Amino acid sequence: MKALRFTDWKTKPSLQEIERPTPGPGEVLLKVAGAGACHSDVAVYEQFDESTVGPQLAPTYTLGHETAGWIDEVGEGVLGLTQGDAYLVYGPMGCGHCPACSRGQDTYCENAAKTPFLASGLGRDGGMAEYMTVPARNLVPLGDADPVAAAPLADAGLTPYHAIKLALPKLAGGGKTALVIGLGGLGQLAVQILKATTAATVIATDMKADAMAVAESRGAVTVAGGEDQAARIRELTGGKGVDAVFDFVGLTPTIQLAQKVVAKQGRITVVGIAGGPVQWDFYSNPYEAELTNTYWGTIEELHELAALYRDGHLEVDVTTFAIDDALAAYEQLEQGTLLGRAVVVPHPDAAGIEIAPSEELASV
Repeated sequence: MKALRFTDWKTKPSLQEIERPTPGPGEVLLKVAGAGACHSDVAVYEQFDESTVGPQLAPTYTLGHETAGWIDEVGEGVLGLTQGDAYLVYGPMGCGHCPACSRGQDTYCENAAKTPFLASGLGRDGGMAEYMTVPARNLVPLGDADPVAAAPLADAGLTPYHAIKLALPKLAGGGKTALVIGLGGLGQLAVQILKATTAATVIATDMKADAMAVAESRGAVTVAGGEDQAARIRELTGGKGVDAVFDFVGLTPTIQLAQKVVAKQGRITVVGIAGGPVQWDFYSNPYEAELTNTYWGTIEELHELAALYRDGHLEVDVTTFAIDDALAAYEQLEQGTLLGRAVVVPHPDAAGIEIAPSEELASV
């Protein structure tokens, strides 16, 4: 079968022919419907090496930690799952037996340093292939919902959902405001999750006018960049500041913007991994305003998010690519030419869609 493989540090992935896997005990073989391309993958093959990350991410393996598909085969001991049903894959995989993993918080596994990989597509073979194996525990049902568009929910949806859920105490009740900084794939989903789960006024900001137009169509009040950006955001809150800020960029200027507009006792959540340093001292934030970060989410939260998707509360913006054009999907991701998520579709006939060649997509 075809698979996009990460083969060496500081090296572009390559499309290769590999053996179709066989599910082991407690696993299923998933026929991949769609696999999302994520900036984290780019960091793995462009920025990292053996000196900056642990052995869990060392090559060689198939990329793709945002995956959905149909059950093709079940391994020994797997009960209650039906061939042909569509599922979303929860990517993180901890030891499975520590307190955090027992709660479904594999991202906080207490034995992470001893595990052989971090997640499907991050150390273990992922979804940028025609087929993949998945522990049955890591499957989240999609019902009749489209699995191709659902694939990015495994990270681009779960990550903002987790951040928003942790901030819900700041948004409970009437008269609350939330700010979304950065309207890429995660930010667009964050706007929709906030609208679906809170009564807060959602403010959104980005440097791209088309991205802000999409957010506006989904109920956000938008503010463009500029010298008076912070003042205009605070004006929308009646001067008191934003109750919960979600920064999906993570650069120094975006975190500083969050610090300027957050309310007293508000919360700033830095979700973006740009790694911008920021100053914090007693006077740099309003009193008792929280400044924190988050990482991915829990499998329970992915079940909740999938329910929002199945019920029609979320629309996922995707551009689809054939498996032969998987590398082109990452190239367009790196160029920043896509609105939403690039999703590789290995079986377009099964998904019921037509996919334009990558060179045609590049000209759109």
